[in-house]
Amino acid sequence: MSFMSKPISTLTSATFAMVMLLGLGACATSPDEEDDISKWSAQKLFKEAKLALDASDYEVAIEHYETLEAKYPFGRYAEQAQLDTAYAYFKFNEPDTAIASADRFIKLHPRHANVDYAYYLRGLASASKKDDPLDSFVSMASSLKDPSSTQKSYNYFAALVKKFPTSQYAADAVQRMGHLRNSLAMHEIHVADYYAKRGAYVAVVNRAKYVVSNFPRTPASRLGLKLMVDAYKELKLNDLAADAQRVLDVNPVVSAQGMAN
Repeated sequence: MSFMSKPISTLTSATFAMVMLLGLGACATSPDEEDDISKWSAQKLFKEAKLALDASDYEVAIEHYETLEAKYPFGRYAEQAQLDTAYAYFKFNEPDTAIASADRFIKLHPRHANVDYAYYLRGLASASKKDDPLDSFVSMASSLKDPSSTQKSYNYFAALVKKFPTSQYAADAVQRMGHLRNSLAMHEIHVADYYAKRGAYVAVVNRAKYVVSNFPRTPASRLGLKLMVDAYKELKLNDLAADAQRVLDVNPVVSAQGMAN
C-alpha cells in the first residue's frame, strides 16, 4: 500500500502542475488581452486601422493610427499611418487637423513616394473648410463666403502642380484651381456689387479693376467691366466709362471654367 501511494501522489502533483501551466498559457492569449490595443503589434494596429478606415469609422481609425505611431514611431507602418491619419481627419470633417497632419508628413518625409498626395490632401481639406461658423446653418453661394480658405486651397494645389507636375493628382488639382479662381473672382464681384448698391462708386471701380487685372478670361472679368462702366457713369467720368465699354465690347465671353467660347 505504501509502495503504491508514493507514485500516485507524484503523478497527481505532476498533473496539477501541467494543468496550471496550460492555464497560464491560455491566459497569455485570453480574449481580454487580445482586445487590449496597448499590446497590439504595429502590423495589427495598421490592419485594424485600415479596416476601420474602409468602414468609414474614422474616429476608430484615427485612434489606431495614432496609437501605432506613438508605440512604433519608426518604420513603414508608422510612415503610412501618418499619411492615412491626415486622410482620416479630412473624412472626419476636421480639416485643420488634416492640414496639420499633412504638413507634418511633408516635413518629416519630403522624399516619400506618396508625398505628393499630402500636398493634394491639403488642398482638399482647405477647400472643405467652413471659416464662418454660420456656414453650417446658412445656405449661400461659395463666392459669398470668406475666401481665405479658398485662397489657401488654391495655393496648396498650385504648390502640388509646381513641385510635382507629373503627379497623378496634378490634373485634378489644375481643374480644381480653375473653379477656385472663379470663386475668388466672383467674391470680389459680390463685394463690388455691395458697394454699388450703397453708392460707393470709387470702391466699386477699385474692386472691379482688381478683378479685371487679376482674373482675366473668367466670367467675373466681364462682370467687373460692366460694374466699371456703370460706376464711371455715376461718377460723371464719361471718358473712362467709354474706355471700359470698349474693352468690354472686345472682351471674349467666357464659360464657367474661364475658357473663351
